[in-house]
Amino acid sequence: MGAFVLMDALELAGIGLVAGVVSTVVSLASIVSYPALLAFGLPPLAANVTNTVALLFAGVGAAAGSRPELAGQGRLLGRLGLAAGLGGAAGAGLLLVTPSRTFEMIAPWLIAGASLLLLLRPQRPGQVGLGGESGLALRAGVFCVAVYTGYFGAAGGIIMFAVLAAALDRPAAGVNAVKNIVSALANAVAAVWFALLGPVDWEAVGPLAVGFLVGGWLGPAVARRLPGRTLRLAAALCGLAVAVKLGVDAYRGG
Repeated sequence: MGAFVLMDALELAGIGLVAGVVSTVVSLASIVSYPALLAFGLPPLAANVTNTVALLFAGVGAAAGSRPELAGQGRLLGRLGLAAGLGGAAGAGLLLVTPSRTFEMIAPWLIAGASLLLLLRPQRPGQVGLGGESGLALRAGVFCVAVYTGYFGAAGGIIMFAVLAAALDRPAAGVNAVKNIVSALANAVAAVWFALLGPVDWEAVGPLAVGFLVGGWLGPAVARRLPGRTLRLAAALCGLAVAVKLGVDAYRGG
């Protein structure tokens, strides 16, 4: 992508800040940051892996910002974290063996599907299913969502929230905090794979990661105070618009 100038770095940091907040509140960071990296000239696969590596810092910020909700949940996070880590590794491996053109063709469909999920109201905490928080079904669900997170991840946190809300008898803010950490673990494993084997643009990672870190830290405070319905709707509509734009570019170019 060439040498970054100061304005490029500041712009990416600002994008990361917005994406970090969106990530921890409605789990759509990639719908903000991924198109931005494309606009900076990165090919689709490089944009995806660069975004995944930088997104690791949103998880760090979210962990710091969610300490009240995470108190006493270490055992639960340990159980679910293993499933998430294995799923993230599987998804990252799948992406690394997928041809770049194939990824470019399917990315709009992934984004559109993830955006539509925002229009579905997740199950209310307290309506426990999936065998409860110790059930095998919950860990299997977390694993499957983590595979998606490792592969692409746009709105993967929304799916993760729905799975967790079906099994955890906790307030929405508590479920959201667990979702942020479990999703971050899946993303972290994928980020290690991509850092070692993927076409990461390290010049873009730095400023984007700074924005993600700050945005991830601010996001839980926003989630505690704002009803998510309006924000979910706005994010869904923006995501669908992005999917249409990327789809037109991909299929017209094909």
